Amino acid sequence: MIFPIVAYGAAVLRKVSQEITPAYPGLATLIEDMWETMYASNGVGLAAPQINKDIRLFVVDSTQIFSNLEDDEKGVYPDAPGIRSVFINAKIESLDGEEWAYNEGCLSIPKIREDVYRAESVTMRFQDEQFNEKTETFHGITARVILHEYDHIEGKLFIDYLKPLRKKMLQGKLNDISKGKVSVDYKMIFPK
Repeated sequence: MIFPIVAYGAAVLRKVSQEITPAYPGLATLIEDMWETMYASNGVGLAAPQINKDIRLFVVDSTQIFSNLEDDEKGVYPDAPGIRSVFINAKIESLDGEEWAYNEGCLSIPKIREDVYRAESVTMRFQDEQFNEKTETFHGITARVILHEYDHIEGKLFIDYLKPLRKKMLQGKLNDISKGKVSVDYKMIFPK
């Protein structure tokens, strides 16, 4: 099932999400539906709050980014060919390396892309879909996608990293998104 994406302005996008256990109802189906929703929306990551669920769950497929690059371009990125992974109850253990800018967008904030500075690598403690405990370090674009999705389960959005003046300049577009005045090729739900 493809879920509609929750638009900017919805309260769920600003809540710190709750941890879950293996007893969470319909979890396997929910994860499959999140993959389906993410791919249908042309995303590379999707967090549960974006489908109106305030739980600490997100999916990432950074292989999508690298599949569009030429072979000589892939060598520039230390994390190629990327990962396809489920993150449950994730926590950041550490951030390392220089912060670097990359033009980010978000399915919940369509038609807006901005440069955001994030660390080169992140070490995450999380559980996979079988609730196996993992601690792994991710680099480059993959680390960025993970950090972007992690922000969602912490109630944070990529626009929160922008300078106040830049954010103020975008306020009209953000207001339009929250009112449903945006056209996208995927299903969305807008705040009431």
